[in-house]
Amino acid sequence: LLGAEVIKVERPGTGDLARVLGADPDRNKAGMGISFLAQNAGKKSITLDMKKDRGKALLKQLVRSADVLVENFRPGVMDRLGLGSEVLRSENPSLIYCAISGFGQDGPRRDDPAYDQIVQGISGVMSITGAPDTAPYRVGYPLADTVGGMTAAFSITAALNAIPRGASLDISMTEAVISTMGWVVSNQLIGGVTPEPHGNENTTSAPSGTFQTADRPINIAANRDEQWEALALHLGRDDLLRHPDYATREDRKRNRIALRGELERILKTRPANEWVRELNALSVPTGPVFSVSDALDDPQVAQRGLIGTIAMGDEELNLAGSPIVSDGHRPMAETPPPALGADNADIWSSLGLSNDEIADLQKEGVI
Repeated sequence: LLGAEVIKVERPGTGDLARVLGADPDRNKAGMGISFLAQNAGKKSITLDMKKDRGKALLKQLVRSADVLVENFRPGVMDRLGLGSEVLRSENPSLIYCAISGFGQDGPRRDDPAYDQIVQGISGVMSITGAPDTAPYRVGYPLADTVGGMTAAFSITAALNAIPRGASLDISMTEAVISTMGWVVSNQLIGGVTPEPHGNENTTSAPSGTFQTADRPINIAANRDEQWEALALHLGRDDLLRHPDYATREDRKRNRIALRGELERILKTRPANEWVRELNALSVPTGPVFSVSDALDDPQVAQRGLIGTIAMGDEELNLAGSPIVSDGHRPMAETPPPALGADNADIWSSLGLSNDEIADLQKEGVI
């Protein structure tokens, strides 16, 4: 999306596991699962068996003209294949070699297998997600996969701007997630306070959380005293401002459940959209709690053009574009997610291989 040529190196025959994952069984059977479609528009796909000698040689040849290589095998796998960072950087000293793993390239867990859910548990995220009677709870999308990938992207961007260029980057998904937990981690490290699950309540302030209205829940974040005062006055509950249980921020935090009940008595009398409009007009941050469908249909998302369409054969795919808008332009992928090995001929021939050589590699199962 941001101008790089991304070549996805996949296993011959099967490819990326995401090709068979997603909510549409027919797409999964065709090797174009929705999980794959979501992340691979604009990329190219080649196949390569890196266990074969000719496959190893081809990867080295590909690396010589590459800026970055990203891999997410378990630590040590690339070294055992004879394709680790030292080997590939000897082929191209300016190469940025980025290894993403569950726990990092060393340490007692380095060899443990890791998927997103495993990392969510080990990082502590699940322990603070949910309510006291439901935690530990998994975050409802692959948080660790996403944060790990974004951390790798930031580190690669920095390495691309370094002089001289060339680096071996070791990205731990667990460390990436812990680093995003901010004050949760600091409360433990500095305050000695073990973070706990608080459901939809903001532990730093009150009233700040999710509240029921006549038709659907809304979020209200009255984090400042003036916001709390404006909220109470608008709801006709100025008596709460004089109540000793709610006099200070700490009082309100301590009595947050009772306070929520008092506020919901009024909030439940009218629909969410009215409260959202009126409270935001008073500078009390308020928003609806949407389903994914609602969020995608929201006029704000629609007007800014986050969702675009791209042709894939006879089909029009709806896909999210880049969250980055630069000089008024939002990058969108120009090509659809590729079929497995769709770019074998173009990529391998660009490295000087003849059609006969490519055909031989296919027969041998190297590509």
